[in-house]
Order: sequence, then structure tokens, then C-alpha cells
Amino acid sequence: MKYFKMKAVLFRQDNIATDVYSMIVDAPEIAQRARPGQFVNCYSADGSRLLPRPISICDIDRFNGFVRLVYRKVGKGTAEFSNLRAGDKISIIGPLGNGYTLRDKKRAILVGGGIGIPPLLALARELTCEKTIVLGFRDEEFLSEEFYRCGTVYKSSDAGNIGIHGTVMDAIEEYQISGDVIYACGPRPMLSAIQAYALEHNIEAQLSLEERMACGVGACLACVCQTSSVDEHSQVKNKRVCKEGPVFDAREVVF
Repeated sequence: MKYFKMKAVLFRQDNIATDVYSMIVDAPEIAQRARPGQFVNCYSADGSRLLPRPISICDIDRFNGFVRLVYRKVGKGTAEFSNLRAGDKISIIGPLGNGYTLRDKKRAILVGGGIGIPPLLALARELTCEKTIVLGFRDEEFLSEEFYRCGTVYKSSDAGNIGIHGTVMDAIEEYQISGDVIYACGPRPMLSAIQAYALEHNIEAQLSLEERMACGVGACLACVCQTSSVDEHSQVKNKRVCKEGPVFDAREVVF
């Protein structure tokens, strides 16, 4: 898939939770080609930070040419991004990776955990089928109001102050949520639990993996994950999260 490198102009940035930021950039070429589940690489203006920061695409406004990125501030690179304001420029490459495959004729369950929640918003907006959305938080929620417009929303939290006290799997069991296909993004323990649930109940599941990356375009093999099939590129049972992923069929990934 073709991707673009550009200096995108920041349209807006908001602090939507503790250390969580919503950045909207003017990137029409990326907006036209982006699909839910893909990501962009964002580059620091500091030459000492060579590697880009991969950030999932949260929302796509193709009409106005905007791409929305929601990220957590965790290091010097993302701290730099959090200080950007409207009118500033940021170097980005995208859209990158393999996104979700939309199954519009099936009842969908969207499951997001923590900073794995944002990539599901574009998906929730684009799916035209019946949607049940399960969001898992630590102790502070974000983006919930926007998901309410897309389907039925259930929530869980580690602290118990948002939704039910427990994990997203606890919420699925508590509310007896059912569907024909699961789309998920979040930490590996959550994805592993969803994989086991999907295989046990013979439900199609698409899992978006979070992984540290270097190049982001499949050249360096720094972000491989173990799979059940042999990769044509590396000739071993590994696949590149940045290239063949970040979205994989649940039957393919080995945790």
C-alpha cells in the first residue's frame, strides 16, 4: 500500500485524560487512504531521537482531510508531541500497516483496553452493522461519549470506578455479550484472553497488536510476532507487526 511522508500542520490538540492527548492533523493524502486499524509514524524534531513513534489512527475525516491521533505521553518523544499547538508542524508517514477487515453483515463486538481504545473509534464509525462496544480502563475514562453514538457501550475498570470492576472479559461475561465477529485492540494479556474466548466459541476475531517498532515499514524485522504459519519474507513462523499487522486473525497469532 502506498504511504506518504509529509510535514502535517496541527489543527488542534486536547488533553483528554491524564497523559492522554488527542491530536488532529491536516493530512489529506493520508486521510484519503487510511483504514481503521492502521497507524502513522510521527517523527521528533530533535535530531537525537531518530526513531519515529508509531501512533494508531483514531479517526478519519476524509471530507476535510484530517487524521486524528490519540496517544499516551510516556517518554521524551511523546512529551514533545504533547507540547505542540495549532499551527505547528509534525513530520509523519502513513498510512502504515494492515488494518481491520470490515464485516458489515455480521454482529460486531468491539473490545478496547487502555490506549488500545482509540483505534476502535474509526472502526465503530465505519462499520454499518449492529455493534456492541466494550471498553476497559484503569481508573480514568476517555472517548466514551464518542463511542455512545456508534453502538451499545459497556465499560470495565481495574479500579472499579468505571463500569464493572474487572476486565473486558468480565464485562463480556457479566452482560452476556454475543456477536459474530470480534475486533480488539489492547495489551497482550487482554488479546490473549479474547483469542481463547473466540477460539472456544468459534467466533471470528481480529486482534490489533501493540508492539515496539523501529522502521514501521517492514524493513528491519524489529517488531515480529510469533505466528502459526511461515512468513514468506523471513521464512520462519514470525510476521512483522508493522507490515503484516498490526491487525491479525486470532487463529494466526501465537501468544
